[in-house]
Amino acid sequence: MWQKIRRLGLEIYAFMTAPFVVRNCLGMMGMMAALLMLTLWWMKCYTNHGDSVQVPGFIGMSFREASKKARARDFSVAVSDSIYMPGKPPGEIVGQNPEANSRVKEGRTIYFTVTKNNPDLIKLPTLAGGDDYDIYSRKLSRLGVKPRIAARIANPKLSPNTIVAVIYGGDTVTNKIRYGYSVEMGSTVDFVVSEEVTLSVNMPNCVCQTYDAAKFLIQSSELTLGMVTKDASVTNPETAYVWRQNPTYDPLAIMRKGEQIDLYLTQERPKNCPANGMEINPEAIENR
Repeated sequence: MWQKIRRLGLEIYAFMTAPFVVRNCLGMMGMMAALLMLTLWWMKCYTNHGDSVQVPGFIGMSFREASKKARARDFSVAVSDSIYMPGKPPGEIVGQNPEANSRVKEGRTIYFTVTKNNPDLIKLPTLAGGDDYDIYSRKLSRLGVKPRIAARIANPKLSPNTIVAVIYGGDTVTNKIRYGYSVEMGSTVDFVVSEEVTLSVNMPNCVCQTYDAAKFLIQSSELTLGMVTKDASVTNPETAYVWRQNPTYDPLAIMRKGEQIDLYLTQERPKNCPANGMEINPEAIENR
């Protein structure tokens, strides 16, 4: 067995060292080296190894003008993106890749970002209960929509800066947003937001006033009419008189705007009401 293996090894050695085999192997190695060198030389020539040109600046040009200038310098051009930018005409170059003054190979393709004629439509984020204007406005700004506060209203039931209404194009669209409402990119959306109720007013004296006059007095003081209780004598609330209010009138009392006053009505003018309209003691009326 080992003799056979030894004899086979001697035969292979004799074959590999034969002159014609050695010549053929060396010839093949030389041919492969020449082919490799030829390939490297061809690639160097094809890619202009070590040669580069400077990229011109195209931003601000029209696409037609930029294309003409690029091709005159042996560059190819392509549009990679188009965006709407308010105030800019369609077809203007607003971005390029590679950037201006960078060095690239001849024949490189320059990719342009150009402006388009019609703006994209942006779907407004949905409103949740108690949406804060600052948070919502940042969402709109990231989407390319301009938020603006059109008015502020005092509302003691809401936290300050809460969105009360959304207005677009003169229309109130607050309820439309939940169903998916879109606006143009770059447009302005107006908001009515709540503000903190910090102002206070003197407590009005509604006792001995007619119901109609008391309502006017409460509303003009920027307060809210609360519960209205009528006794059995009331047949016409509008001409009835206030014989009691809650909170009880105090000439030194201060109320926050928006707070409510409850009224108690009777049909006839209370007997203890002064005829000359001078200040009265409400407790004396309540004990009538």
